[in-house]
Amino acid sequence: MTSPADVPAVPDVLSPGRLGPVTLRNRIIKAATYEGLSHRGRVTQDLIDFHVAYARGGVGMTTVAYLAVDRDGRTDRHQVLWTDEAGPGLRALTDAVHAEGAAVSAQIGHGGPVAEARGNKAPALAPSARVNVIAMNRAKEASVADLQRIVAAHGRAAARAVEAGFDAVEVHLGHNYLASAFLSPKLNHRDDEYGGSLRKRARLAREIMQAVRDAVGDRIAIVAKMNMDDGAPGGFWLDEAIPVAQWLEADGTLDALEMTAGSSLLNPMYLFKGDVPLEEFAGVMPQPIKAGVGLIGHRLLKSYPYYDGYLLEDARQVRAAVTLPMILLGGVTDRAVMDVAMADGFGFVAMARALLREPDLVNRLQAEPAHRSLCIHCNKCMPTNYTGTRCVLVDRRTTRSATWGKPEGYAPTAPAVPTSAEWDTSHPVT
Repeated sequence: MTSPADVPAVPDVLSPGRLGPVTLRNRIIKAATYEGLSHRGRVTQDLIDFHVAYARGGVGMTTVAYLAVDRDGRTDRHQVLWTDEAGPGLRALTDAVHAEGAAVSAQIGHGGPVAEARGNKAPALAPSARVNVIAMNRAKEASVADLQRIVAAHGRAAARAVEAGFDAVEVHLGHNYLASAFLSPKLNHRDDEYGGSLRKRARLAREIMQAVRDAVGDRIAIVAKMNMDDGAPGGFWLDEAIPVAQWLEADGTLDALEMTAGSSLLNPMYLFKGDVPLEEFAGVMPQPIKAGVGLIGHRLLKSYPYYDGYLLEDARQVRAAVTLPMILLGGVTDRAVMDVAMADGFGFVAMARALLREPDLVNRLQAEPAHRSLCIHCNKCMPTNYTGTRCVLVDRRTTRSATWGKPEGYAPTAPAVPTSAEWDTSHPVT
């Protein structure tokens, strides 16, 4: 018979939590949301201010998204690349977040079939050749040499994250970016060592995680963000996600696992739940995508009802199959959901839209535990990554400051930057 002393105590979500070699001041993480605040691969002061707001607002860790490991893996041609030029700006960002008492994670990955081929001036890569209807481009089949290059690039990016002062890296294995696309039987039709059986389809993800672990050891925490449901018939689903999670745990390459859902390629709204702001999407997209959204957007961007903790039930099944720490994402808006997550054995929770609405939400929860997020799940924040990701109920206009594109608008220690005349606003939604 189990005595009360044998039952692990349920941690308070506001208590410190251990993530690999890092101790966070609490167990609430600002989830990765592409900020739309980088320029020509470099860090702006606006990007720093974006993350400082969440650190000042009380989160245990904020996540910088999305830092591509190679030029052809960008989903937006202005995304930060892991270059010598970007290093000082990234260090300024991590220093600023640390000064507010929070930790900071770098989300790294390769966009694969979701990458912006035109802006990158390089073809998008996929497990098998296919057309991306949403981005209106064609991805070519990645060669084994391509995959080897990309695996090595993940390792280099992780090593640079250590140099830049990040406390963690979050490796993107979701949303049908490259590694996720290889996991999907709907997208991966290869007959080589990277296709066919689940074990072969998981090979790229495992090689990426091994390269990251080899590069950083235990100097920083390593998190993987992995799909458990692509939201597309014939795609990657929970029955395959569970064994892949178990393999990653057995490989020893993870300090924590965050389960997600949806496909930026096949079903972009599946992760988010709530309203679909079609008019706002069309209003910010370049042609010919704008026209496409007007004609068939209702078929590509489907609406799913929102409810609190909407990924919890599936994530519980992964939680039961592994022992490593897990991060609950999806519909985390108040203490009630957080407390359920802690009671169910999750080590951390991740929030995105709720924090866009209230960057100081964690501080508010500490002062008033019954406080509930003011986010209404309208999803009108999603199209704003063209002009600086934000909640439109707080900031209707761009969050790019008046110094955008000018030398004073960039991280204090960054090298010289292009002038504002060289800036354009052609950002794709990812």
